[in-house]
Amino acid sequence: MTKSTMKFKTEVSQLLELVTHSLYSNKEIFIRELVSNASDALDKIRLEGLIDKKILEGNNEYKIKIDFNKDAGTITITDTGIGMTKDEVISNIGTIAKSGTKEFFAKLKEMKESDQKQADLIGQFGVGFYSAFIVSEKIVINTKKAGKDNLAVRWESDGKEKFSVDDSEKSDRGTEVTLYLNKEDIDFASEWKIKEIVKKYSDYISFPINMTIEREEKPKDKDGKEIEGAEALTTYTDETINSQKAIWQRAAKEVKKDEYNEFYKHISHDYEEPLEKIHLNVEGMLSYKALLYFPQKAPYDLFMREAKTGVSLYVKNVFIMEDNKHLLPEYMRFMKGVVDSADLPLNVSREILQEDKTLDKIQKNLVKKVIETLKKLKEKQNEKYLEFYAEFGKVLKEGVYSDHANQEKLSDLILFESSKTEAGKLTSLAEYVEKMPEGQTEIYYITGESRKTVENSPHLEKFKQKDYEVLFFTDPIDEFITTGLTEYKEKKLKSVGKGEIDLADEKDKEEEKKQKDSNKKKYGSVLDNIKETLKDDIKDVKISNRLTSSAVCLVSDENDISPHMEKIFKSMNQEVPVSKRILELNPNHPILDVMKSIYENNKKDAKLGEYAELLYDQAVIAEGSPLKDPVKFAQRMADLMVFEGKVKVAKK
Repeated sequence: MTKSTMKFKTEVSQLLELVTHSLYSNKEIFIRELVSNASDALDKIRLEGLIDKKILEGNNEYKIKIDFNKDAGTITITDTGIGMTKDEVISNIGTIAKSGTKEFFAKLKEMKESDQKQADLIGQFGVGFYSAFIVSEKIVINTKKAGKDNLAVRWESDGKEKFSVDDSEKSDRGTEVTLYLNKEDIDFASEWKIKEIVKKYSDYISFPINMTIEREEKPKDKDGKEIEGAEALTTYTDETINSQKAIWQRAAKEVKKDEYNEFYKHISHDYEEPLEKIHLNVEGMLSYKALLYFPQKAPYDLFMREAKTGVSLYVKNVFIMEDNKHLLPEYMRFMKGVVDSADLPLNVSREILQEDKTLDKIQKNLVKKVIETLKKLKEKQNEKYLEFYAEFGKVLKEGVYSDHANQEKLSDLILFESSKTEAGKLTSLAEYVEKMPEGQTEIYYITGESRKTVENSPHLEKFKQKDYEVLFFTDPIDEFITTGLTEYKEKKLKSVGKGEIDLADEKDKEEEKKQKDSNKKKYGSVLDNIKETLKDDIKDVKISNRLTSSAVCLVSDENDISPHMEKIFKSMNQEVPVSKRILELNPNHPILDVMKSIYENNKKDAKLGEYAELLYDQAVIAEGSPLKDPVKFAQRMADLMVFEGKVKVAKK
């Protein structure tokens, strides 16, 4: 291969510009990021070695080495990991192969240049390598992919516009990254500084991080005493500068808060501290250790299909698999952490994992612990729980829909706005049931796109009159929940926009029935006329017991799809079956008497059809749905205004 020079992709150039000119607040993180990359490379080769032992022939070591040369102004970080081919070097370093690039830049622009979090942010979107340009005027990579037929590759760049790729000489697999430090950053090339940074960020890395230590020592005699007058000798020793003990293997009381936080940042690439953690050491019939974290903020890809879960699987301290979907259910994909089991075979494969009952038991226990922790937060640290819920409440609701075994416990954790809460304030199902007045037998809810859409809905009028609270289901997932969660604490969930509504007290039910029969008899002909006029749009016309002031509303049959759900399906480009609804009229509204009078004078009066169409359009507008023909609605309204004006003039 001849030496070739290439340009960075546009997004990389933009990133490097920001890195080299803006991110000065926390320069030392470049060592954390490069060590983290080396650790990932070692995890990959160790996993490959479990599958194919030939790939390890000639070198069974797993280690990271950091060398420095103050005189030359260099730091070199070497690993015996998986290494890279030429194509991988170009792909991994010449471009940012992450879907979150735009989100990264957007997030960065939100922060002030002096913000401490800026430099930490670079790891969050998989761009950690580029942090090395904060301190370097040039970087050289020498790498060789594991496998006897792979060739070594040399990559070099000053971090501006271009990089070069060339053949190289390297006998062993792995990657060597050499930083040529800027003059103002030469102090990083020192023993104490590197040790300090490794201890702070990477002490828990499960691979040894070695450094060649230079010492000046005087010769000693056979008794171990220094020989007076003898010249000092320079000695070089390899020293491991990290503890290597995985943080999850340690007792919780031995781990400091800073250590927990740094490990979280290492595995999550988050720049914030975690909101809460779970550290488990389970022994007995089933043995495993787990360290799980609740993030403060939702990642940009939380609702993307390609998003990875945040829990990695280890077996006896050996990395097996990241993004393990067997450890926690999908609705807990916000969790980050590691699980280490001694009860799985070390040569475990993905196929074996899919059938292993041990993982099912671990998952059951972990889910229980996560739910218990959230319940404790909700009860003891409610403000903290509300912070979590604002970010991850929608995902948690997925569990109510999908996890039938834990549905009751999860139902205690979900929150909603309601007709009795201020905007932005939330209530739980338990609080709702506790506040239910005597005589109320069901939990009422209304679905819609937002609080603004539902809080003034005509469907709520009778409930407000009765002082019954109605929950606002405004998240897209909320209505799906009701297909599985049909009752809570023996109280059925009931939509105020579906089916029959019975809010009368026992003593009033007989009177209400009489009134209903009377209204049906009184307005029956008008109702039939409206039904005939609107037969293409509705399935029936009824007298309403929901309305107290509005003239009209649309209601779905008990098992029909709601208009809100129709919108959700259509937004997902899914076909929605045509579902006609019921038009309900308020018997106490004067419009019915007006229409009755017109009908009795002239059954074929065109105004009856106009009024019927207007009533239907009003009902559609009131529920927040688009009109089928807005132009016709506007014309009808204008005609009605002219007609009413002429009537008033005639009366004068």
